[in-house]
Amino acid sequence: MKRINILIFSLAVIMFTSCEHVFMNEDEPKNPVNVFEYLWSRVDQQYVYFDIKGVNWDSVHVVYRAQVYDEMSEDSLFRVCGNMLRTLKDGHTNLVSDFDISSSDYVLYNMTAHSNFNPDLIRLNYLTLDGHRTGSFSHNTIRNGSVAYIRYASFSDDITDEDLKYLMERYKNCDGLILDLRQNGGGSSTNIFKLLSIFDCYGQALYTTQTKSGPGHNDFTSVETAFAPEKSLLDEPYRKPVAVLIDRGSYSATSFFAICTQGFHNIKLFGDYSGGGLGMPNGGLLPNGWMYRFSVTRSIALDGGNYENGVPPTVRVLLDPAATAQGIDNIIETAADWIQQGGGLIAKK
Repeated sequence: MKRINILIFSLAVIMFTSCEHVFMNEDEPKNPVNVFEYLWSRVDQQYVYFDIKGVNWDSVHVVYRAQVYDEMSEDSLFRVCGNMLRTLKDGHTNLVSDFDISSSDYVLYNMTAHSNFNPDLIRLNYLTLDGHRTGSFSHNTIRNGSVAYIRYASFSDDITDEDLKYLMERYKNCDGLILDLRQNGGGSSTNIFKLLSIFDCYGQALYTTQTKSGPGHNDFTSVETAFAPEKSLLDEPYRKPVAVLIDRGSYSATSFFAICTQGFHNIKLFGDYSGGGLGMPNGGLLPNGWMYRFSVTRSIALDGGNYENGVPPTVRVLLDPAATAQGIDNIIETAADWIQQGGGLIAKK
């Protein structure tokens, strides 16, 4: 296996996208039929998750090609191409024109309809109105100061060493901490490894990844491995129990963080399945100038699972409306119980 630096890997994907912009044939026909065929063939040759998504791309071609003709309007062509891409049910798949953006309605629906998070409840009863804000983190204690509660809303929000050191010093006497990543839609891969750096890091393997390398559906590069930082950010790594809360809104970088937790004995996942999104996107330009992107890498967790459709929690617990009505987040309370019981091993449910 090869060792992969995730930041360099991310830049390589961006550079590959840029290359297609530069070298695209300017004489490529711009009529609707060719635009459609160009997009379908790019997906056919470069997309990575047909098997996981259960999509027969040839059958998709039959359905949507019948709706395309050269006299159709741009708006109609955009709608057909966008609907074709939606069959992938992949939140990293988009079509962008100067008049519209097409995204996966399936993923957006799951993130919204299956939210396992009530922000007003958290603000009033857990962070409280006099809670604390340090950089990208909102935080406070619960259970009479014995459990730290830290909310990180987006991996797009920068994390600094100073902020992490402050939080770990502030809550060093707690029994453990809850890291709430529910409805965190992802962001920068750099912040994944920054956040992991407070734990007992010794360069251990976290997951493996492959990139699409040829036109066949099973053409991939050799397996590369992502590793944790060689050492912890802290002089004394955080080894107390850590409960990470996830739900269907925990997407992309948050799902990556979730699979990375398998490399740490003291971290467990609570809540619902994550939203998935473990493929890194790449894209280019269609002959008519529209931009597209879709997943061109696949990542596998340490346990061998391909969790593109959602990372399973260690303990699955859904928000209880009856508890919420009483001002209680039963997911937080379940996680806090685990922490105060010493963070013992839990069988997956």
